[in-house]
Amino acid sequence: MTTLGRTAKVRLYPSEIQAIQLADESQEYQRLATIVSEWVFNHDFPMNYLKINHALYKKFRQESPLNSQMIQSVFRTVVARYKTVLEQMRQHPFRYQDETKEWVKTPKDLTWLFKPVHFSRPQADLVRQSNYSFVDGMTKISLTTLGKRTKMSFTNRDFEQYFQNGWKLGTAKLVHAQGKWYLHIGITKEVADFESTKETKVVGIDRGLRFLATIHDHLGKTLFFDGKKILRKRKKFQETRRQLQSKGTKSAKKRLKQLAQRENRWMTDINHRLAKTLVSIYGSRTLFVLEDLTNVTFNTDNLSKALRNSHRSWSFFQLEFFLSYKAAAIQSKVLKVSPAFTSQRCPQCGLIEKANRHHETHEYHCCQCQYRSNDDRLGAMNIKLLGEEWLRGIKHPKIKKVTAIG
Repeated sequence: MTTLGRTAKVRLYPSEIQAIQLADESQEYQRLATIVSEWVFNHDFPMNYLKINHALYKKFRQESPLNSQMIQSVFRTVVARYKTVLEQMRQHPFRYQDETKEWVKTPKDLTWLFKPVHFSRPQADLVRQSNYSFVDGMTKISLTTLGKRTKMSFTNRDFEQYFQNGWKLGTAKLVHAQGKWYLHIGITKEVADFESTKETKVVGIDRGLRFLATIHDHLGKTLFFDGKKILRKRKKFQETRRQLQSKGTKSAKKRLKQLAQRENRWMTDINHRLAKTLVSIYGSRTLFVLEDLTNVTFNTDNLSKALRNSHRSWSFFQLEFFLSYKAAAIQSKVLKVSPAFTSQRCPQCGLIEKANRHHETHEYHCCQCQYRSNDDRLGAMNIKLLGEEWLRGIKHPKIKKVTAIG
């Protein structure tokens, strides 16, 4: 079985008094989290919240209006944040050149931090039943505040599905954004694992900018998801950002922040819709095959200067994440394969030759067998081939270079 994890976002509608109560609670939670973070930083980063509890619980209970459960939640929140930071540091080791000019990687841990992790925004993590619950026939939500619990209305559009079909509601995060209150609830569900059968559909996906995704499927059909409109819109975002940065005023900086948030929401929506479309088209028992783009540097020579930053910053990994969990929900799977030579191999004769790909015309022309194809389509075909090899039992399929012309 596989555990699916999602975040359900619920809009809250507190009264003026309730909004003040929520603000006071989240600010107090933030204050305690900052104190705990400093304690963790000064005591060699203990990652067991029970040790923190032993050192700080009695003090907090005497000084803070937060109840016992909320204080325990503060400890867990801080430990979780440090574990996230630790994982991020492990993924980005320190690189330097030694005396022989060889590049050496040194793993990083929390001792590399110069200062404690800072909790800059008011927040609160709420445990279901203890700190929040749905009442009055699931029409209202009851929340813990610094005083007594309070009931308020919430947006229940499309939310009722999570009360059934095996979903379990977990810890929720209280969020205040742009004058509105939200509850981000972690939800999980157990689903059957992906199992390959004779009916398994293999779909190769080549990601890019000119085409967001080029698909080559089990039926030999190719789908192109055009990215030109998106490139033009990104160019407008970049131009607006450049103009605001040149002003340097306080209002311009505020608008820059709003612009970044809007662009992120737009990019997230695009990736969500693309992942949803792919899952809808191919359904269950599908193996979606993607290139592993970790540490891959893209060639931007054939892009205009205005679009080179788009190629570096486009959220390829976000699409991968969305597709992975949407596929798992319907007993499908996302497989990552080596990107080596996927854009250079001829699918007809197997020759690998870099010069066969012509970036200016977006065409692949094999000098040996004269096979011609769109270069993005060719990449998707080779990615699909690696997925088929994985189904045949090859754990780490990879295209091996063959240059001899037979």
